[in-house]
Amino acid sequence: MAKIEKISPLAPNYFPDFPEIGGVELSTVAAGLKYKGRDDVLCVHFPMGATVAGVLTRSKTASAPVRQCRVNLATGKQARAMLVNSGNSNAFTGKAGDLAMMSTISALGTALGCEKEEIYVSSTGVIGVVLDDKKINAHMGDLVDNLSPRNWEIAARAILTTDTFAKGAVRRAKIRGVDVKINGFAKGSGMIAPDMATMLAYVFTDADLPQNIFQAILADATDKSFNAITVDSDTSTSDTLLAFATGAAHVGHDINDMNDPALAEFRAAFLDLLLDLAHQVVRDGEGATKFIEIKVTGAENNPAAKVIALSIANSPLVKTAIAGEDANWGRIVMAVGKAGEAADRDSIVITIGGQKVTQKGMAVSGYDEAACTKHLQGQNIIITVDVGIASGEATVWTCDLTHGYIDINADYRS
Repeated sequence: MAKIEKISPLAPNYFPDFPEIGGVELSTVAAGLKYKGRDDVLCVHFPMGATVAGVLTRSKTASAPVRQCRVNLATGKQARAMLVNSGNSNAFTGKAGDLAMMSTISALGTALGCEKEEIYVSSTGVIGVVLDDKKINAHMGDLVDNLSPRNWEIAARAILTTDTFAKGAVRRAKIRGVDVKINGFAKGSGMIAPDMATMLAYVFTDADLPQNIFQAILADATDKSFNAITVDSDTSTSDTLLAFATGAAHVGHDINDMNDPALAEFRAAFLDLLLDLAHQVVRDGEGATKFIEIKVTGAENNPAAKVIALSIANSPLVKTAIAGEDANWGRIVMAVGKAGEAADRDSIVITIGGQKVTQKGMAVSGYDEAACTKHLQGQNIIITVDVGIASGEATVWTCDLTHGYIDINADYRS
């Protein structure tokens, strides 16, 4: 494992060791799009092709790369390559942004000998600035020449923007007794309230899965992971989660139902990997000092529970109270009430760090506020709320809101 600089107080100590995955090669270069002295462009090559599944932002101001990924996914063709840049999102850049993007796709297609529909693209960074395609195209030769099955960590680092650490996860599973690998990396720190995925996330496996089955697995796991996190309630124009299956393990191609028992272990590992990456995004939330889990039960149904949980998670008052280590549970009550979903005022039960603080529509007599405060002084905060209506439940994850968030975003374009 490679030691990484621990900047966020919630950051992991190490980036995981990534195994090679048959049919995946990666390379990076420093094109100087925004950052100096670091790689900012990533190329991934699938020499034998890869089945693709994807979920993309539903933002009405989606970036040019998001729109192109939609087009590619609709063709059903296998992927041959992916090109990602950081420092510029190429969002809200009109026809000029489309042309710049297509220029990079054309250059990579020529270098690798593949069609534009086989190349997936992503961009992340400042909105409203046309991508400088010339800077990227000037390095296409280096990108192709430096492709290697071992460049996982440098790939994860090349896509970062305001992130303080690279985010990676590795899992293994069996399909019909055959070992398969799953590697994933992501970026995200601010503008995180996904409406499909996270800012950018990529997953790779050597399983051989039909596209419709792979897509169903991804969509289901996304709702339980990336679509259950929030940092600041803002959905990005660039949110993209792509998964690629190279088939190198030669197992799974004949499965025609995602609920087939043969996929149970793979699906569990796949979801666990997405949860790991999603949690790392929250742990790197801009200015974050606390990782917060919010579980809502007793709601009218699961979607209603998620709405209530996100209402709590996105509340600036709740998030700043936790940042200040103030056991002000009244702010949680407020957030439940404003969510607009059914809740029985006199049946709501709130617990903080396992201690019940409300029941029967009021504070629990004699509850230990000092114990709540001690829990909030830690880095991992757990809040549960039962709204007393039915059996719907959901869990979401967020972080606290500190002055660090303002410091980062006030200077983002400078």
